[in-house]
Amino acid sequence: DDDNDDDAMPAYCVNLDPATLGDTPYDVSIDIRDTVNYQQVMEQHQLGPNGAIMTSLNLYATKFDQVLGILEKRAFPGDEHETSNDNDNNKDDETNNDDETNNDNNTTTDMEYIFVDTPGQIEAFTWSASGQIICEALASSFPTVLVFVVDTPRCAASPNTFMSNMLYACSMLYRTRLPLMICFNKTDVVSHEFCLDWMRDYESFQQALDDHAADSGFYGSLTRSLSLVLDEFYSNFANAVGVSAVTGDGMADFFSTVQKAATQDFGDYIADMKLRVEEQDAKQKAIARSQVRRMQRDMSESSK
Repeated sequence: DDDNDDDAMPAYCVNLDPATLGDTPYDVSIDIRDTVNYQQVMEQHQLGPNGAIMTSLNLYATKFDQVLGILEKRAFPGDEHETSNDNDNNKDDETNNDDETNNDNNTTTDMEYIFVDTPGQIEAFTWSASGQIICEALASSFPTVLVFVVDTPRCAASPNTFMSNMLYACSMLYRTRLPLMICFNKTDVVSHEFCLDWMRDYESFQQALDDHAADSGFYGSLTRSLSLVLDEFYSNFANAVGVSAVTGDGMADFFSTVQKAATQDFGDYIADMKLRVEEQDAKQKAIARSQVRRMQRDMSESSK
């Protein structure tokens, strides 16, 4: 709101959903739709909706280093990130990004947050190569936290829907290995406390399944089995909050949880990343030694 501009936190919004229709409910600083035309991609490559989203993201990921450069300049305005190279070698890039850079009015204020809105289809982003590239690129420059938004009233209507959402959240966590936060939205309609209770108390969720006799059968049996599997996931997971996008209720807890995940949990991601790099280096060195030994053996046999 204009009346609360003095209390507003410096932030930057990026839209990565090429299929968004009309205006977004927030001010976009960088919009994928300015670069990739979703409808043209669908028609030109004869793709369906999800295929066109994935192709659009793949095209955008090839230039995401430019987006990352813009974000770094906005996040650290006091630092000069290769200014001379940008002026001498990237004239065309600056021209293409005029619309994106002009949307930002806080060029002299350090940003507290960068909000990246991704496509709602989990498989189109989380399980695509472009989604992984974008996540890792962001995590290489900023403490990055994934926020999975859950429709609370739908979970209240069916425990199976709740379980489906938890499986999605679990898959995002283990796919990206980034800190994850579950945000139960629409708490102005239904309180999210029952979701937290289901996550903390296995028996409480089993009782909810018993109360929904209509969800019995194979689906209900599968949900019961999965709830037992995810009990370990719940035991090590604490980043769950409830908010209302309409009333703003719970936003203080939301941002405090984001800060916690960015400072504490992101350190675990960095440590895991370093370990994976070391393992990859060791594997490459082992392959190189094996190839050298094979070459030496072949040379000794040929000289006989």
